[in-house]
Amino acid sequence: MAIMKVRDYHQAHWDEPIIFELSTPGIRGIIPPEPEEEIQKAAGDVAGSLPAGIRRKSPPALPEVDQKHVLAHYLHLSQETLGSNLTADISQGTCTMKYNPRVQEDLVNMPGLAAVHPWQDEETIQGVLEIYHTFERILKEISGMDRFTFQPGGGAHAVFTAASVIRAYHESRGELAQRNEVITTMFSHPCDAASPATAGFKIITLMPDENGYPDLNALKAAVSRHTAAIFITNPEDTGIYNPLIDQFVKIVHDVGGLCFYDQANANPLLGIARARDAGFDLCHFNVHKTFSAPHGCSGPATGALGMRQDLAKFMPWPVVEFDGKKYYLDYDRPDSIGKVKGFLGTLPVVLRAYAWCVMLGPDGLRETAEISVINNNYLQKKIEQIPGMVIRYAKGHRRLEQVRYSWEKLTNDTGVTTDDVLRRVGDFGLQHYWSSHHPWIVPEPMTLEPCETFSKEDLDEYAAVLAKISAEAYETPDVVKNAPHKCAAHKRTNEAVLDDPEKWATTWRAYKRKWRK
Repeated sequence: MAIMKVRDYHQAHWDEPIIFELSTPGIRGIIPPEPEEEIQKAAGDVAGSLPAGIRRKSPPALPEVDQKHVLAHYLHLSQETLGSNLTADISQGTCTMKYNPRVQEDLVNMPGLAAVHPWQDEETIQGVLEIYHTFERILKEISGMDRFTFQPGGGAHAVFTAASVIRAYHESRGELAQRNEVITTMFSHPCDAASPATAGFKIITLMPDENGYPDLNALKAAVSRHTAAIFITNPEDTGIYNPLIDQFVKIVHDVGGLCFYDQANANPLLGIARARDAGFDLCHFNVHKTFSAPHGCSGPATGALGMRQDLAKFMPWPVVEFDGKKYYLDYDRPDSIGKVKGFLGTLPVVLRAYAWCVMLGPDGLRETAEISVINNNYLQKKIEQIPGMVIRYAKGHRRLEQVRYSWEKLTNDTGVTTDDVLRRVGDFGLQHYWSSHHPWIVPEPMTLEPCETFSKEDLDEYAAVLAKISAEAYETPDVVKNAPHKCAAHKRTNEAVLDDPEKWATTWRAYKRKWRK
C-alpha cells in the first residue's frame, strides 16, 4: 500500500487537568480488604516497629480518583503524545528512540523477571545473573574491552562513572593531585565535559577546524603532565568520523593520560570498529539507544561502561562472576569505587538489549550498522536539496549515522528559525527533531539520526514534510512561525519562565506553593 508522503494529521487536545486537580475527597478506585485477623496477629504492629523519625505524621496526599477517570486521564495523555510506536521518530539526534520489538516486552513482563526482587538470594536469580554475564560477554566482543558494568543509569552517568574510575586509577599511582585536567571536544556530547567536571576535573575543550574535525594541533598544545584523560565522541554529533582518532589516543597516552570513548553514537559501528582496537582504555554504550531498549523519557536507562583489565579493579561492585557451576555476585573488591546506583542497574533494559543482540547475532548487528549509515546518507541526499538548507564542514565526505544540518539560509531568507521548523513538524504527525546542544556552533541547527529502524517510505515522508515546511517558510512564513496548529502542545509565549528557577514547578506541592498562592 502506498504511504502518503505528507499526512493530514490532527492530534487530540483534551486540555487535560493534572491528576491532582481531578481529586475528590473520599473517592476510591479500589478498596483493599482488611487483613485477616490471624495475619494481623502474625505481623503485629508493623508501623509501630518503625523508628519515630521515619513515620508519617499524616497519610500521603495522594489524588483520590475512581478507576474510570484514572483510565480516561492517562488515555487522554497518551493521545496527546507522539513516540516511536506511533510515528517516524527519526529526529532525536544522539538520543534516537529506536523501535523496541514487542517480543522484548513479553520477556520483561514474564513473572520470573518482572517479580524479581533485588534483595533475593543469588541462588534464586541464577537466570538473571546469567543474562548479565552473557550480555557483558557480548559487549566485550563488540568493543574489545575486558570488563563491563551495567550499574550506571544512563549515558551521562556512565561518563561520570568513567571519570570516577580514572580518578581512582591516578590516585592509586599517586598522581591525582597532578592530573586534574580532562580534554574533550566541542562536538562531543556535553556530558563529556559536564560529568568529568562533576567528578572534580578541570575541562579543556578543543574547537573544530575548518573541516569540522577536532584540531590535532590544539590537542598537542593542550596535553601536559596535568592531563588525566580525554573524553571524546566519535563520530561526533556532526556525524563526521575522525580519521585521526588513533593519533589522538597516542598523544594522550604519551603524556600518561587515559582515553575514554563516548560511544553513544555507536549505531554505525557495531561489528565494524572496536574502541579497544583504536587504543581506548574505557568506553560506554547507551544500551537504551543503540541496543534497542526504550529511552524511557530520561529513564529508566542503562549506560554500559567497559574498560581494560587493569582498570577493572576500580569498577563499581558487585560484579557478576561465574565459577564454572554457578553465577555469583563478587563484593570482594577493595579498590572498587563502590556503588554508583542501586543493585545491578536496570534489569529490564539489560534484558531487552540482551534479547535484541541474541535475536540478531553477529551478522545482524553489523547489518544494523550498515543500514544505519545507508539510511542516513539517503536522507541526507534528499534533505540537502531542500531550499534554505546548508550542510557545514567536510564537503564531499560522507557522514555516518547522523548529520547536523543548518537552516541558516532559510532564516536569513525568511526569518523562520530552526525552532519554528521544530514546532511545525509536529503538525504533520512526526516526532519533533533535535536542534543541537548549546552553544550553537552550527547556526540554526537540525540534527537527524534515522538509524536502521526506518524504511525508505519513512525517510521519504520525513523529507517531504521538511520540504513542505521550507516551501511554507518562503511563501507564508507566519504559518511556520506560529506553529504548532494541530498539536496538543502550543507555542511557548514566555520563554523567560524557563530560565527562572523560582517559577519552576516540578511537583504538585511546588505548583500550589508558587502558582496557587
